[in-house]
Amino acid sequence: MQRSLPSRLWLVRGVALLLVLSLLAPAAGAALGVGGDEEAGAVSELEAGTMAQPANDSTVIGIQGYHFQGEGNAKKPARVVSTSGNGTTEWVYEDMIGARWFYDVDPMENGNLLVVSTNPDGTNVYELDPETKERVWEETLPYHDTHDIDVYNDTHLAIANMRNWNESCACSDDRAVLYDRVDGEVDWEWTFRNHYPNSTDGGFAKDWTHVNDVEVIRNGSELLLSPRNFDQVIAVNIESKEITERLGEDGDHSTLYEQHNPDWLTTEGGDPTILVADSENDRVIEYTKNDDGEWEHVWSAGSSASLSWPRDADRLPNGNTLIVDSMNHRVIEVTPQGEIVWEYFATWGPYDAERIGTGDESNGPTMRDQGVSGHKAIYGSAGGLSATFSSWLAANAQGTIVEGPVTEFAGLWGRLAPWFQPVWLDSWEFTGVVGAVLILFGWGLSEAVRERDRIADAARSLRQQVV
Repeated sequence: MQRSLPSRLWLVRGVALLLVLSLLAPAAGAALGVGGDEEAGAVSELEAGTMAQPANDSTVIGIQGYHFQGEGNAKKPARVVSTSGNGTTEWVYEDMIGARWFYDVDPMENGNLLVVSTNPDGTNVYELDPETKERVWEETLPYHDTHDIDVYNDTHLAIANMRNWNESCACSDDRAVLYDRVDGEVDWEWTFRNHYPNSTDGGFAKDWTHVNDVEVIRNGSELLLSPRNFDQVIAVNIESKEITERLGEDGDHSTLYEQHNPDWLTTEGGDPTILVADSENDRVIEYTKNDDGEWEHVWSAGSSASLSWPRDADRLPNGNTLIVDSMNHRVIEVTPQGEIVWEYFATWGPYDAERIGTGDESNGPTMRDQGVSGHKAIYGSAGGLSATFSSWLAANAQGTIVEGPVTEFAGLWGRLAPWFQPVWLDSWEFTGVVGAVLILFGWGLSEAVRERDRIADAARSLRQQVV
């Protein structure tokens, strides 16, 4: 007697089941291998990557870490880390008093560090002695989620005061201020809504500007500000309160797209230059003003195939660029041509990095002065540029007709997935789990549609029984 073949429906169900199991298998294996804290997995590790050109001094890194509703994740810790020139971890500082995120870390002239961290009620800023780990002085400010504070002079701090919502007028009081540490008062302030159309970025919101950076420039006469949500960098004159420089504009994502940590440089000829981590475009980029007074794209490096949400870029005296590649959880030093010559994996979610001995922020030659221009691909990682699913996807889409949408999706996935990815899963394993869930959802939906009449009859029967 001839045995009948399974129906096409059951063949489809079998293929779907095999696909789901194959996608879940790597994650299941990783879950079975999860141990105690000593086996927390690579995501929490601090270790050297590429070391083709060891640094002359230490690199200090502010690591944001992860928390949800005020509760931190021990396997995704917020901390400040110092690593030697060859990538050896020298020390780790964790604030056990109440910091939930670390942001800006700036070297001071006396060798100490200016550290910015947040707490549930506001912001902590203090001078940290890296040798003793003692705080020389500390200020606790009622400013929510401050990302950056810069030393203005011996007595004052320049502060980027974001998420400063005014309930009385249902408007934003986001601002930059000069804060007197001696008197504990604000001596000067510049409020964005007084200088921008209130309709900017869709109108007032509790995080209207997301001004994430302030830098004292032009011998203390101006502040360089980064209103991230406005896709631009501006310079403000402290005396006149006028905007003297503007790079980018709201919604112009080809110039800047929700940037972080712009640095002010000048060419040998005195031309203003801005080096900035162009975060949502997954690149770092440098603009210099040309003879017509227009900002000109001189140099850029990286894409979704090599960077994931970079949030800091500093020009070093040797002409290389130190980049914080946040969602790839690393700090890299790249040459003007894009080669990685120094790499340190600094999990989880590094925000700011400073090379000791090179001053605060950028202190090196512009790309125009180095005779370098154009966009450069980044290469040379010890982990490989295809180490994550998003970088692999973006790299393989290059040169194809779907490069644009695929690269955009890869960048979005690379920035968002790590926030939800368990520490014991790598990028590919987590992507497999998400893929399996989507297939199961689609499978269940298709079964529901196919059996919709039977489901409706069952629902009617149940309703009649209840009545």
